[in-house]
Amino acid sequence: MKESVKALLDILDLEQIENDIFRGRSPEDRQQRVFGGQVAGQALVAAGRTVPPTRAVHSLHAYFIRPGDPSVPIVYQVDRVRDGRSFTTRRVLAIQHGKAIFSLSASFQITEPGPTHHAPMPDAPDPESLPTALDRLIPVFGERAATEFVNRRPFDVRHATPLTWEAAKDTTLATPESKVWLKVDDDLPEDPLLHVCLMTYASDMTLLDTVLLNHGLAWGDKRTMGASLDHAMWFHKPFRTDDWLLYYQDTPFAGGARGLARGQIFTREGDLVASVMQEGLIRVTDA
Repeated sequence: MKESVKALLDILDLEQIENDIFRGRSPEDRQQRVFGGQVAGQALVAAGRTVPPTRAVHSLHAYFIRPGDPSVPIVYQVDRVRDGRSFTTRRVLAIQHGKAIFSLSASFQITEPGPTHHAPMPDAPDPESLPTALDRLIPVFGERAATEFVNRRPFDVRHATPLTWEAAKDTTLATPESKVWLKVDDDLPEDPLLHVCLMTYASDMTLLDTVLLNHGLAWGDKRTMGASLDHAMWFHKPFRTDDWLLYYQDTPFAGGARGLARGQIFTREGDLVASVMQEGLIRVTDA
């Protein structure tokens, strides 16, 4: 198994230290703050460990409260809010240094029949026809830095639309939407909760980039800073994250130093399997 994939699976495999209390860690190479997708994915793992496997998660709503410290473990406390006949509700609090850094509420449901429809998948080129992330990043960061970045990333990510750095250099490329193909860069076990938690992790990788892309901004351009404020996901159908998924993202609003982004996740066959919304802090200086 690819080392970066193994490392991510290890990070999502929480240690249970008491009934409904779990402990997670961060990657050793994380220097500044805990990646938002990591804490969201770990919190969902903690919630899922307290729910029967016959009940699949269908939604989560989360708030990022404080920056996470990657040098110390994160403790996840699960509150069993409700166990109903059809639905199960869990609330999770992530704690570091005695303070809450993140909160999540998740709802799980038994399988039930009902009316069915979904939005159509937007047009996008096949992922194999697109340049790899390494090919796209070498002109921006150089071969060494780009290779190190891609080797650390457990997902194969291929953009069908401009990167934020490309739009920052050429503002004619600015656009309010982004189309990204992604999949875990290795084969995974048959574990529906694992695939959902991995997509929760991945959903935070490029979503706020869409807000920057609309304005010709980029992380690390020495004038843009930001952070995730909240995150919500709805899981519609089972899927696998080791198969290609199209992550279609757009941004309906930005203002007040905040930007709103939304995403739809489709299988290669065109099925809508998950929806995402996120608001983030976006501050721009004149530097």
